[in-house]
Amino acid sequence: MNSKYKYFSLLIGMSVFCSCKKYVDIKTQGNLVPNQTINYRYLLNATSNFETSSNLSDFASDDLNIIDAAQINSLNSLAYGYYVNTYTWQPVIYPVGNASYEQDRNWNFMYSRILYCNTIINELPASNGTEADKAELSAEALVHRADAYLVLVNNYAKPYNAATAATDLGVPLLTAQTVSQKLNRASVKTVYEQIIADLTSAIPALPTTQAYNTLPSKASAYGELARCYLYMNDYTNAARYADLALSLRSTLNDLSAITTITSTNYPKRITDPEILLSKTTLDGTLAYTPTAFRLGDELLSILGTTDQRYTLFTVPASTISATYTGRYFYRERAIGETRNVGPSVPEMILIKAEAFARNGDAANAMLWVNNLRIKRFKSADYVALTASNGADALVKVIEERRREFFGRMLRWWDMRRLKNEVPFQRTYTRNYGASTYTLAPNSDRYVFPIAEYLTNLNPELEKNP
Repeated sequence: MNSKYKYFSLLIGMSVFCSCKKYVDIKTQGNLVPNQTINYRYLLNATSNFETSSNLSDFASDDLNIIDAAQINSLNSLAYGYYVNTYTWQPVIYPVGNASYEQDRNWNFMYSRILYCNTIINELPASNGTEADKAELSAEALVHRADAYLVLVNNYAKPYNAATAATDLGVPLLTAQTVSQKLNRASVKTVYEQIIADLTSAIPALPTTQAYNTLPSKASAYGELARCYLYMNDYTNAARYADLALSLRSTLNDLSAITTITSTNYPKRITDPEILLSKTTLDGTLAYTPTAFRLGDELLSILGTTDQRYTLFTVPASTISATYTGRYFYRERAIGETRNVGPSVPEMILIKAEAFARNGDAANAMLWVNNLRIKRFKSADYVALTASNGADALVKVIEERRREFFGRMLRWWDMRRLKNEVPFQRTYTRNYGASTYTLAPNSDRYVFPIAEYLTNLNPELEKNP
């Protein structure tokens, strides 16, 4: 295809970088010297280029339940069209026709991050600096790139299935900064192999710890690998890397003695000891109207009212709006920070618990679940969970994942990977306005459509059904 048709949304990110590079190329008299390795440290420290992740998964998951007419009326505008279309599992989320809202910013941000990472990885070897510094910076970029591809493949491709992953369409796999290569989608298997290769090759050069959670460390890479293998249904390797992550960082925030959380008594995201790698959602908080996150009834039933995650992280509708009902996710508004969707200590604990449960070891599965839960209840309210067998333990582990991760992307990913397992298989139904929407286990809507704007300009970019 003629290169003039190779428009891709990541070019937005490229234009920004090229503008910056133009000034770096000037022989300055200050501290910023062209071709120096330190320049790539400055680039990686610009966390807005690497920390932003997707928000579509939160809207599609059953954690969210929009039923109040006032909220529906407020969301029925062009600006919130992608939110509603995702919530109702539409075959087109970003319809063409309006330049402001026809592009998928989730896709754009991920590929913009990949472009930055590719620039760093490909240019670092020729820069002037120590080999150790270059190796560490390249390793950080590899972790950020792997995370971006893990998000993309869990949004725009089918869930990993070992029997079909080699032929299932994944996403375009770009590992060098170019605008002339083909944008055909690599297979799901190939994308996952690239994620694993990036992370495993990064580990030796990564530091054991970093000053801030926005900068990848060995624990970050182990956590990403544990998450990656979980969504490949490889529970042995998922548990292995969860163990390695926990060997470096295992601190849990103790909610048991907290009456209310504020920005002064709860850790900041960049230094929160639970977070292995900080990643935030696109467009920030969901704690204000009209996009406030109304929690689903089933989730609230599973959560219960004595759980500190209910007490501290949710509020009645009246706190959000006098015209709303139900209960709302409030953690972001309480602490004044966007939620983390990157790998965390609780996630590693629950990955280990799930691996034990799937191996039929109910006792150890519940041991790890309770290691988390004891930090999530007041002492007077805490009751250790038990399970009669591996199958029972697995149900309890998945329920604990719902309690721990609501409003943080992973529920939709779990719905995708569990949709064909009998204990978790179901057809979801939503009423929005005057219409009813359903999501069956075999639905194509478990895969987000690629924006028509992109496929129209890049015909080799295969559409999802």
